[in-house]
Amino acid sequence: MPILSYLRTATTALPAVITIILLTIDAFGHSADFDFDSTSPNARVWFSEFVPAGTNVTFPDNDPTCARSSQVVLTDTCRIAMFIPTSERSNISFEAWFPRNWTGRFLSTGNGGLSGCIQYEDMAYASALGFATVGANNGHNGTSGRPFLNNSEVVEDFAFRSMHTGVLVGKNLTETFYGSPHNKSYYLGCSTGGRQGLKSVQDFPEDFDGVVAGAPAADFNHLLDWSGHFFNITGNSSASTFLPTDQWINLVHPDVLAQCDDIDGVKDGIIEDPNLCEYDPTGLICEEDGGTNANATGCITQAQAGMIKEVYLPFYIEGELAYPRIQPGSESLPIFYTGEPFVYTADWFRYVVYNDPSYDVDTLSEKDWALAAELDPIDISTWSGDLSAFRDRQGKVLTYHGQADGLISSKNSERYYDRVSDTMGLNSSELDEFYRLFRISGMGHCSGGVGAWEIGQTLAGSGGETSVDELNLDPASNVLMAMVRWVEEGVAPETVLGTKYVDDTVSEGVAFARAHCRYPLRNTYDGTGDYTKEESWNCLEVDQ
Repeated sequence: MPILSYLRTATTALPAVITIILLTIDAFGHSADFDFDSTSPNARVWFSEFVPAGTNVTFPDNDPTCARSSQVVLTDTCRIAMFIPTSERSNISFEAWFPRNWTGRFLSTGNGGLSGCIQYEDMAYASALGFATVGANNGHNGTSGRPFLNNSEVVEDFAFRSMHTGVLVGKNLTETFYGSPHNKSYYLGCSTGGRQGLKSVQDFPEDFDGVVAGAPAADFNHLLDWSGHFFNITGNSSASTFLPTDQWINLVHPDVLAQCDDIDGVKDGIIEDPNLCEYDPTGLICEEDGGTNANATGCITQAQAGMIKEVYLPFYIEGELAYPRIQPGSESLPIFYTGEPFVYTADWFRYVVYNDPSYDVDTLSEKDWALAAELDPIDISTWSGDLSAFRDRQGKVLTYHGQADGLISSKNSERYYDRVSDTMGLNSSELDEFYRLFRISGMGHCSGGVGAWEIGQTLAGSGGETSVDELNLDPASNVLMAMVRWVEEGVAPETVLGTKYVDDTVSEGVAFARAHCRYPLRNTYDGTGDYTKEESWNCLEVDQ
C-alpha cells in the first residue's frame, strides 16, 4: 500500500507500508544500512550511519537559510535519513536518531517560523536524553514561504502532515530498530513548533502521551494578520510616525521599565506580569512638540507617541477582537517596527492567500486580514478548544510562554487557555489535570532575555551542549523531564524553576533563579527576601 493511502486510512501500525531490513548485526558497531522492499517504491532511505558520541555532524546539503551547518551529537546514535512522498506533489525529508542509551521513549521535534528546517539541536538534545527522536522538514527546504506557491499539498504538509507522517513512520522504525515498541511518546517544540504540538493534541490525540509546546503560534491566521498590521501603524522609515529600532531599544524600553518594572515590588529589569502594565509614552514627547522632555536626543514627537500607544492596543478586524495586544517589555527586541512588512506575513499573503509572488504587501489592510482568516487553509488556525479526546486517553500538555516575547504575544497563550476552559466547561483546577500553562517572566521568544529563562526547553537551556553528563535532568527545572514525570509517575509540575546564568553562559555560574507559576496564578514577591532567590516569590491568585 502506498504511504499516502496508508496515512489516510490507518490508525495504528505501519507494517504493510514499510519493511525495514537491518543489514548489520550490530548497528552501534558499524554503519547501519537499511532498505525498503519492492512494495514501497515511493519512499526510500537516503542514508543511514553510525554517529559516535562527540561527533560534530555537518549538513552540507542543508539549505543555508536554515542556519544549521553542523551539530554535535552527544551520545552514540544511529542516524537514518529518508525521503517520503506525502502526495503526488509533495514530500518530506525525514530523520530518525536512535541513541544507544534508549529509555523506551519516543519523541518528535517540531519546526519554526514558515521554515522547512529540521531542528538538529533539538534532535541532539532529545536523543542524548535517551529518546528515539524524529524530525522532518515540514514539506519544504529553507525559511521562505515560496514553496507554498500554487501547491496546497505543501501547505498541508506545513499545517500538519509532515509531522504526523514523521510520527507514524518514526514509531514503526523505532520498533523495528530496537526490536520492541516505544513505551511512551512525547513532543517538544516552540513557536511554529508550539502550534504543531497543539495541532497534534487537537486533531491527532493518539500521537503523543505528553506534549511540551512553547510560545505556540495558535490562531495562526490572525497571528500573521496581527504581525503584519504593525507596518500600518509605524509606517515606513520615512513616515512621520516611524521610530527607529534603536530608539525602541534605548528610549522606549527603558521608559516602559521605569513605569512598570517595580509593579511587582522589585526593580530588576523584569516585568513579572505585563498584564499589570499600561504604558504611556507621553513623558517622552519633546518640549518643542508640546511635551516636557527637552533632551533632543531622547525625546519623541506627538505623532510618534500616538503610534507607540497604538502599537500596544489589541488587534481588531471588522470590530471583532482578532488577537491580543503585544505585551510591554517585548520592545527590547523590536521585530515588527522596522519600517517594512513582516517577512512571514508577506510570504504568507504572497504565496498562500493570493498565490501571487508580486502582490504588493505594503497595501495589506483589514479586507486582507479578514480574507486570510476566512480561508484558514487546511485548518491551520489550530484554534479548537476541545481537547477532550486527548484528555480522555490520559494525555498531558504543558505550554510555556516568555512574557517578553516580541514575536508572538504571550497574552495569546492565556487566551487559548481560557478558550479551552470555556469550550470544555472546566475551571483551572480541572484543567490542571491535563493542561498547564507557565508564564516565564523576562523570557523572549522561546529562549533568551533578562529573566530566568533557561527551563530545559532546549539543548542550550539544559546546560549540556557538549556533554551528556552536564545535562540538567531535574524535573523541577527541566520542562521536558517534568513532562516525563507527569506522564509516567502522575506528578504534575506545580512550578517551573527557571535559571539565569551569568551572561547566559552555564560555565559562568548562576545569576539568579525564579520559580515560574502556572496560569492563572501570579508570581508575587514576598517583599522581604532576596529577590534573586526562588523562595522569595509566591504563586498567588490574581486577586490577592
